[in-house]
Amino acid sequence: MKRDLVAFKGVSEGVYLDVVGNDLKAIKDELNTKLVSSSNFFKGAKFLGVRSDELSKDEIIEIKLTLKYKYEMNISNDGIPEYIEEYYSENKNDTSTEPFEGIQEGMTKFVHGTLRSGQEVEFNGNIVIIGDVNPGAFLKAKGNIIVLGSLRGVAHAGIGGNYDSIVAAYNLLPMQLRIGDIIARPPDDDIQYKLPEVARIIQGEVFIEPYLPNK
Repeated sequence: MKRDLVAFKGVSEGVYLDVVGNDLKAIKDELNTKLVSSSNFFKGAKFLGVRSDELSKDEIIEIKLTLKYKYEMNISNDGIPEYIEEYYSENKNDTSTEPFEGIQEGMTKFVHGTLRSGQEVEFNGNIVIIGDVNPGAFLKAKGNIIVLGSLRGVAHAGIGGNYDSIVAAYNLLPMQLRIGDIIARPPDDDIQYKLPEVARIIQGEVFIEPYLPNK
């Protein structure tokens, strides 16, 4: 009999999430399947934490942030660094400056290597990351954000009000994605296109779609 990868366990103080294994994608897929139909059941319950013997600290933080901001569960901040919690909970819009107009051929900052939790890249133009962006890392650009790898952290493009900016990545799975002051709505299902993806604003909403170069 196949063992569940995730299971909610209730105690007198609240609810724990027990996780088996270290396949983060499979764990998140199973968690999504279970919560799509039952997330309202857990609203109001105090969530005490994630218990796992195999996941890394960053992976546990990613699961906790997913539960809190995608499924609106009452999550304890224990284990989530304060700077991450502040970024997610506060509305940090920068609309006091003129929009950056160089998204076609303007100033670009290139970063080689993986960004880990707590690292931040901020630039008054476009940002290109040649590597991965892990949960807890932040990208803030007045122009476009391009990640030649997996984007699992926070990406805020078009700061200052350029709504033509885009966010693109080989694997686009951000904890939060924003263009200008518009936050991307999480999909109902964690769709995997197995293609590079692009987020852009269409009719006032952020849409994420596979990048099809011959389209």
